[in-house]
Amino acid sequence: MELPVLISTLRTALESNTVPLLREQLDDVHPADLASALVEFAPQDLWTLLTVFPRAEQAEVFGYLPAEQQVKLSISISRRKLAPIIRQMSSDERADLFNRLDDEQRETLLPALAQAEREDLLRLTSHKEGTAGAIMTSDYAILAAELTVTQALDSLRREAPDKETIYSAYVVDAARKLIGVVSLRDLILAPLQMALEELINHDPIYAAVDMPQEEVAALIAKYDLLALPIINSEHQMVGIVTYDDAMDVAAAEATEDFHKTATIGKLETSVKDAGIGLLYRKRVFWLVILVFGNIFSGAGIAYFEGTISSHIALLFFLPLLIGSSGNAGAQAGTLMVRALATGDIKLRDWGYLLGKECLVAGLLGLTMAAAVVGLGWWRGGYDIAVVVALTMMLVVMAGSLIGLSLPFLLSRFKLDPATASGPLITSIADVAGVVLYFSIASWYLAL
Repeated sequence: MELPVLISTLRTALESNTVPLLREQLDDVHPADLASALVEFAPQDLWTLLTVFPRAEQAEVFGYLPAEQQVKLSISISRRKLAPIIRQMSSDERADLFNRLDDEQRETLLPALAQAEREDLLRLTSHKEGTAGAIMTSDYAILAAELTVTQALDSLRREAPDKETIYSAYVVDAARKLIGVVSLRDLILAPLQMALEELINHDPIYAAVDMPQEEVAALIAKYDLLALPIINSEHQMVGIVTYDDAMDVAAAEATEDFHKTATIGKLETSVKDAGIGLLYRKRVFWLVILVFGNIFSGAGIAYFEGTISSHIALLFFLPLLIGSSGNAGAQAGTLMVRALATGDIKLRDWGYLLGKECLVAGLLGLTMAAAVVGLGWWRGGYDIAVVVALTMMLVVMAGSLIGLSLPFLLSRFKLDPATASGPLITSIADVAGVVLYFSIASWYLAL
C-alpha cells in the first residue's frame, strides 16, 4: 500500500470510528511503512491507531518511529500503557529511548519494568554516547563449548523468540569470556552428533565496548558481518552490534559530515522538526566568521586599486578566477575529508599526496588556462590574456593545495576535518586568488 493511501486509510478509520477494523486491512503492511504513516498524526491519534495491533507488533512499529515521535508519544501516554510496549522492544531500542527521556520520565518508567529488564537497561545506558556500548544490544544467543550440534540447535530454538539474531551464536565459558563464534549455517549442515567445538571459529572479529561507533560500523562493513560481538576489558562478552544498527551509525555519521562540510553544527533532530532558533544557532557562527574572513578579499582589491583603475578589464575576470580557485579547493578538500573519514589515507600520507596533487593541479591549471586565454585576448588584448592564463594556472594550483592541506592540518590538531570543506576552503581560496591575481597583474603589466 502506497504511503498516501495508507495515511488516508488511517485518517478515514479515525473519522468514522472504525479503527478496530484496521487490523485486517493492514495485515500485510510492513511495520516501517506503518510507522511512516503514523508520524502524520497527533500523539493521541497515533496511540489510538497503534493499539489496534498485538503488543509485539506495537513495539515493532514504535521502534520504527522517529526518535522525536517516540519521545512525544512516551510523554503523552500513561506509564501503564507505555510499559508493556517498552518491555517488548529490543534491548538496544529500549536503551535509546531511555537516553532520550528526561530524568523525571526515566524515574516514572523504571518501576514499570521487571528487575532483570531494569538492570539490563541501566547497564546499556551507562556507556558513553558514541561508543560500541551505546549502540549494542544484549539480545544475543550464547552456547556452551561442550554441547553437541543437536544440543546447540535445541538451545537456539528455545532462545530464538527473545533474541535479535541467531544467525551467529557466541560460545562463552563460565565467566562469559568469548571463546569463539559459530554460524547457524554451519550448525544446520553439520552431523547432529558432532561436537560443537569442531565448528567454532576461535578467532572471531570483535570490538571493545569503548570503541567509537563509527569504527564498529567500519568493521562490520569491512568483514560483511551480520553482527559484531562486543567485549569488555576482561574479554567478557557484553553485547553485539547488528548490521542494521551499523547502517544507522553510518547514515548518521554521513549526515553529520555533510552538515559540517557546509559549516553547520551537528543537528540532534531532523531539519523538518528543527526550530527556527536551533537552525539559526547552528548556522550563524561560521557565517559570521567567514564574513570577516572575506574582508581580506576586499582588502586585497583595495590594495591593488591603482592597477585595477589602469586596467578595468581585469575586473571582468575576477569572479571567474577566484571561483575557479574555490571550486578546485572544494574538490580536493572533499576527496581528502572522505578519504580521512574512511581510513583510506592517514596523516603520514600528506607529503605523498601533496606531490601527487601538485602534478594533478598543474595539469588542471594548464587546461583551464588554455580554456580562458582566448577570452582574455578578446576582452583585454595580449597582456590581459597572459595575466589571466598565468593566474588561472596558479590559482587552481593554490586552491587545490589549500583544499588538500586544510583537512590534514585540522586532523593534526585533533579537529574534525569535515569542517574544512565547503565555505571554509572556498573563503581561504578566494583570498589567495585575489592576492595572486592582482599581484601577477601588477608585476606583468608594469614590465
